[in-house]
Amino acid sequence: NFLKHFVESRPDDYSMPQDWMDNILARVPAELTEAPKQKEHTEELCNLVRDDFKKVLVQFTGNVSYLLCVNAGRYKFSQPRFDSFLKTRSWIEKKLYIVEPVMQAILEIGITTLSSLVLVNLPEYRVLGPMDCKSLQNKLVLECKRKEDSVMNTWFPQILKLFNNEKIPESTGDQKQASFYNCASTLISNQLRSVLHKGIEEFVSVFDPSRQHCLPIFQMALTFDDEKMEMYPTPRDVEKSVLEILNKVQTVQSWLGHASPSFVNAKVTGDYFLWAHSTVKSAVLKNMEGPGKHFQSYVDSYSWLVNGTAQTQVDTFLKEEHSFEEYTKKVETFHNLAKEISSLPPKVYFTMVQLDCEELKQGLANKAKAYADLLLDKLVIRQICSEFEAIKQKVLDIPKNTEEIAQMEKYIDFTKKNIVPELNNEVKVKYLTYFSFISHKNMSEDIKLNSTVYLWPHNILLAFEQSEEVNSRQKEEKELIARRERLTVQLEKLEHNIKTFPLYSELGLIQEYIADVRTTGKRLQEAEENIVGINKEEAFYKWEITCYPEVKAMKEQMEPYQKVFECILKWQHTESRWMDGSFLDLNGETMETQVDEFYREIYKMLKFFQQKQSKAAQEVAKTYGKAEGQPDEKSSSKQECPTVNLCSIVIEQIQKFKVFYLVK
Repeated sequence: NFLKHFVESRPDDYSMPQDWMDNILARVPAELTEAPKQKEHTEELCNLVRDDFKKVLVQFTGNVSYLLCVNAGRYKFSQPRFDSFLKTRSWIEKKLYIVEPVMQAILEIGITTLSSLVLVNLPEYRVLGPMDCKSLQNKLVLECKRKEDSVMNTWFPQILKLFNNEKIPESTGDQKQASFYNCASTLISNQLRSVLHKGIEEFVSVFDPSRQHCLPIFQMALTFDDEKMEMYPTPRDVEKSVLEILNKVQTVQSWLGHASPSFVNAKVTGDYFLWAHSTVKSAVLKNMEGPGKHFQSYVDSYSWLVNGTAQTQVDTFLKEEHSFEEYTKKVETFHNLAKEISSLPPKVYFTMVQLDCEELKQGLANKAKAYADLLLDKLVIRQICSEFEAIKQKVLDIPKNTEEIAQMEKYIDFTKKNIVPELNNEVKVKYLTYFSFISHKNMSEDIKLNSTVYLWPHNILLAFEQSEEVNSRQKEEKELIARRERLTVQLEKLEHNIKTFPLYSELGLIQEYIADVRTTGKRLQEAEENIVGINKEEAFYKWEITCYPEVKAMKEQMEPYQKVFECILKWQHTESRWMDGSFLDLNGETMETQVDEFYREIYKMLKFFQQKQSKAAQEVAKTYGKAEGQPDEKSSSKQECPTVNLCSIVIEQIQKFKVFYLVK
């Protein structure tokens, strides 16, 4: 009644305390509560919890007396409990395996071997300096593996030795023995779990604000790739690496014989690991705020250089009409921006990060310089454009006669000796002065870029090129004339060589005659190719095409001599093969056929040259006014040409060979 009266007399306030609600929210992951859209859902859930709490409290407030009565009827203390106590204590003594000597030995070995074991010692890695995420992660994983191997090589053999040497309580049943080993397994599991807890606590404690001097240093960089500013690795990557290291503080699973189950469960509980995970994650995110803000400062200050804003400004500026001073001011703005970026620190140090900014600095500075160079190029082009057009018209005028060409040559010669050296010196001075004005802010503003200094050397170069083209054309025309003259001389020599062919009369020199004929034919072929090239150039220069009919005539004159000389040489080789070769290889019918063919061929040549000689004699007679008629045999024999004599001799040889060797 007192409690009921006390409850009923309280004010009607059944709301849940705020600290209870805060504890509930603390167990919810941050990503589910911090997002803007999730905040409304979180507030709705909190209201539902408060309503349920109030509803339950109000529902059971009026039934307190009833519950007390019901519960009071369940417990009866009228019977004595001493006998039951003694019986229960005896049962506990039989089941209490923790007091066995083996268990005490396990505790002592664990304290001696595992008490000083630390799985991961993060502070010693800070001394090594900045490291990338993967490298540090791999080193710590290897360290965990070494510590686990050390435990398995030192502590575990001692535990096995205890169970092999110590006196294990004998029991009558497998159930009691299994209980004993379960107790040992639980004790070992607790020891290993305490080692893991200690390692995790040590790992987590490094991220405490009071131990920032023990944190490892991660190597991060601000990069500029493909017109994008980025941080590598990202804070998210660093967070994953650190949490992965925490995950790799491996659960030591030690196999123990005669135990059930076969593996000792030393796994850290989920709540404990969740606490460590959330603590480390919060600390890493806190330490990543500094590098993130530094990167954001670059983005806020210089992103306009790469997001198209600067390009739009420059394009708009170039489309508009501006004075020289406005151009120089705009160029100076970009140069100053490049200097500002270059003066920023190349490396920035934070508690947990060394941030390398050199690549991003260099990329942004080069971008600013590129815009300055673009404006500078346009400035110079616009200054020289108008005067260049006037000079261009003058330079492109082609000289109409030799007098103008001569004047151009004199002018070029004078310019090379007197004007060019002076202008080159002036160009260097003006160029350096202009860039000195662009580079230094405090230079006098009345310094002007003298565009004429840049136009004159260009004008002279164009004049030189024009003159070279004219002179080159003249030289090519002279060379063409010289080629025609050389061709004429060459044809005269070939004609003279062909005229010597009728004088060849020695059978022993027939191979040399053929060589001369073939050489002459090759040179005639080269002359024909040369004629084709000359005719093409004549057509290019629009000259009259030169014809060389004597080439065809010489080929026609040379062809019979080449044919008769080759036929005679072939006969000589065939006769030599028959006379000097194996007698058994000879075939009379084949030989007779070939001899007849040689005879007919040489005979045709003989008739051809006799007719040619007769025609030549008639033409000579007509020329000198002599009477026509057949000369007598004596004068005819005196005037027979060597080629006819050569054919006659070969025919006689063939006839003799046929009479002596082929007639049966």
